[in-house]
Amino acid sequence: MIWQLDTLLLGAATAAAGVFGLRWLAHQAMLRALRAPRVPHDQGPLDLGLPADAVREVEIAGMRGKRLFAWLVTPDVAVPAPHPAVLVMHGWGSNAAMMLPVVAPLRDAGFAVLLLDARCHGRSDDEDFASMPRFAEDISSGLAFLRAQPGIDPGRIALIGHSVGAAAALLHASRHDDVRAVVSLSAFAHPREIMRGWMAAKHVPHWPIGWWVLRHVEHVIGASFDVIAPLATVARVRCPVLLVHGRRDDTVPFADAERLAAAASRARVLAVDGDHDLRDALAPRAGELVAFLRAACAADRPAFTPA
Repeated sequence: MIWQLDTLLLGAATAAAGVFGLRWLAHQAMLRALRAPRVPHDQGPLDLGLPADAVREVEIAGMRGKRLFAWLVTPDVAVPAPHPAVLVMHGWGSNAAMMLPVVAPLRDAGFAVLLLDARCHGRSDDEDFASMPRFAEDISSGLAFLRAQPGIDPGRIALIGHSVGAAAALLHASRHDDVRAVVSLSAFAHPREIMRGWMAAKHVPHWPIGWWVLRHVEHVIGASFDVIAPLATVARVRCPVLLVHGRRDDTVPFADAERLAAAASRARVLAVDGDHDLRDALAPRAGELVAFLRAACAADRPAFTPA
């Protein structure tokens, strides 16, 4: 009887180990499939013709001891300090260099600009995985750095984010009243919709594989899609939000911007003639973007004051 019990226990343990092993392998395969490509910088702020004393490469202390790379671009020395500032966060599989087109108009308008590489992107440290909530953590780290810089007004800081970076900017602003405005570039309405579209394009059936992937991703990132979705967070943001979206966006439909605007009284849409990337489409509308940020960061408006 004891021998039979030992045999049963051994068999159960072997089966459990097999199931655990399969789940671990599936987890590792999912992380590899969803991992963002690390794209090197193809240029920097100095390639824009900016003076050398206006650009600094900086290292920022991130979460879990990770190091974040960023460029800090300051306005012309003739512009009196303290300066308003804008933190710029790229999208998934992108990097800070890809957000350089926003620098010149912002700097000319008197803003300091922090171009940040999220973890697992650009020249920032690696992690076991990247996620939209971790992008939001990196935004928080970047804001803490900005507020500590001499010559920058800690109460007049705004956010610009692209795609996942835009969703992360909205997530941060929904949790903290420490920014004057958010400019969202090509934000999606709900991450579940984006992931289901991605899996459908890969011919992954929703049931049961796609369903399991969605549940497992929520478990790994430690957040419900319904809670962190821009459709939910934009309604909780208390500062002005400008939703810039390309009418020809075939990655995130223009209708997503309209849905986000309908969910928040403080959000409005700026439609541009462009696709998801928007780098070329922003130049003709830069004046409107700058005017929005200038109004939100005006010195005579009530400001967030860090404790």
